Amino acid sequence: MSHEDSTHGPAPLGAADPEPMHRAVDALAAALHEYVTTAVGVRAEFGAAEADEDPRVLALENRVGQLNAAVFDSLHDSLGMHPDLTSSVWEPDEDEEPQDAHGAPEGAIPAEVFYLGFVVADPPAGASMTLDGVVGLLDEAGADVAQRLFDGGYEVAEWATSRGAAVEFGDDPDDGEDADDVLDDGDGPSQGDR
Repeated sequence: MSHEDSTHGPAPLGAADPEPMHRAVDALAAALHEYVTTAVGVRAEFGAAEADEDPRVLALENRVGQLNAAVFDSLHDSLGMHPDLTSSVWEPDEDEEPQDAHGAPEGAIPAEVFYLGFVVADPPAGASMTLDGVVGLLDEAGADVAQRLFDGGYEVAEWATSRGAAVEFGDDPDDGEDADDVLDDGDGPSQGDR
């Protein structure tokens, strides 16, 4: 993806042909319909856990992921935009506190969780590094980002490095005011969990 062309410039783009973008969306929609049909059939034969791991379901999930990327590329190439079309956002119940809202000092705006994710492949055979080393690199980067946020005036209530799944903050009933999870006496953010 190049960011050097006029598509990414500050001037309005003018006319753009929407057909390639519509074709990409239509292909994705067709794959999603195929996924629903396949998932219903597989679930009729197997339990939920087995259905999640069924090769037909996994193949279609991979295809949907590739078509999501094709929609992104089509919009990006045609409009220079970076659409976030694959996030899942649930509307909270009116009487329920949002799941991503956390305790904050009195009078402060409720906190929200932000994620930065990486998909990291195994290094080449014979390389000295392993995937376990990624956690250490992300810990170092996380400490730097948390400190920069803190220095910028933000309240960094928690931060964490995880492997395989996003961390769920504030949901552990055994999770107390652990020094590894919260700011330490206002001097700056401490190291997060893994």
